[in-house]
Amino acid sequence: MAKARSWWKMKQVSHRDAVILSVLSSSCLLAGEVADQHILQLYQEYLVGVSDNPALFLWNLALVLLAYTTYFGGIMVLLGGIHFSWGRVDRGRFLVSFGIGISFLGLLKQLASSILVQGTPMSVILSLTASLTGLGILLGFFSHLLMGGYALMLKKHARSMWRRWRRSRRPSRRGTRS
Repeated sequence: MAKARSWWKMKQVSHRDAVILSVLSSSCLLAGEVADQHILQLYQEYLVGVSDNPALFLWNLALVLLAYTTYFGGIMVLLGGIHFSWGRVDRGRFLVSFGIGISFLGLLKQLASSILVQGTPMSVILSLTASLTGLGILLGFFSHLLMGGYALMLKKHARSMWRRWRRSRRPSRRGTRS
């Protein structure tokens, strides 16, 4: 059985870089959808009528989250970042890849509907490159890459090299007496 970690070790955040990228990615994914102002319309259309029945309200809320996948993907990326901060790399990496994949599928849905309606995907491509959603998907992808096995090994090697370099630059603790 693994040794229980002390409260100080539990308080320290590991993999800060991936946590920051995951939080930024999640906030961009969620802010990209909030900018479209679909949330108020969804709430009024699907959730207000069933607010007196909690079970039906939760069911409709789950369906709305699944129907508008970028919101759901942003929440999954945020949960992945939380797991990175707890040191659970595999679970966090799965959640980040799941959230980014779901968000990407939502964008593919928009791309397909644009091709069917307008005959060209250029409107969606232009809006994706200039939106927070596109930036969120890109940041989430980098966070996922940053927590890969090879990247973790490189970070560990760089940290040990940095410590070795810092140790060699320290002045000697022994006082030189003349």
